[in-house]
Amino acid sequence: MSAKKVLTPAQRRALLATPAGWLASGFGSGLAPVAQGTFGSLAALVLWWLLLRGLDWPIYLGLLLLSFAVGVWACDVAGRALGVDDHRSLVWDEFVGQWIALLPLLASPLRSAPPAWWAPLLGFLLFRLFDVWKPWPIRALDRRLKGGLGVMVDDVVAGLFAAVVLRFCS
Repeated sequence: MSAKKVLTPAQRRALLATPAGWLASGFGSGLAPVAQGTFGSLAALVLWWLLLRGLDWPIYLGLLLLSFAVGVWACDVAGRALGVDDHRSLVWDEFVGQWIALLPLLASPLRSAPPAWWAPLLGFLLFRLFDVWKPWPIRALDRRLKGGLGVMVDDVVAGLFAAVVLRFCS
């Protein structure tokens, strides 16, 4: 199989040898043998449920911006270490995209009641749909941008698409 699909033992060691690689691989969730993006999104959903869903809007948005900026750096460093610009094991973009998709579920003046129990699951499914389907402009961004920024941006836009749909469904 190509380097795009399966990490060699040397690539796995190179990825996990640095904090950038550990973060870019979603704390190891991107090392799943299949469906790395789905495993990354699931790990992000668990972290959101346990740690992030109760945050105030300004803190949550600040965390998203910081996570994006650190993700650009980490995915760039990890991609160079692997020799593959956007390897499947780099799933920090799924974390940030998933957290963006779940924005409508945060407590806010616009939300009069807590979200339904199924809303985070719908947010997960919507994000995965837009991330895999890659409608315009997501596909164009994915093809044009390279390095850490290229890894991150298409998932940010997929997260925004999912957030808009989720807002009208929940």
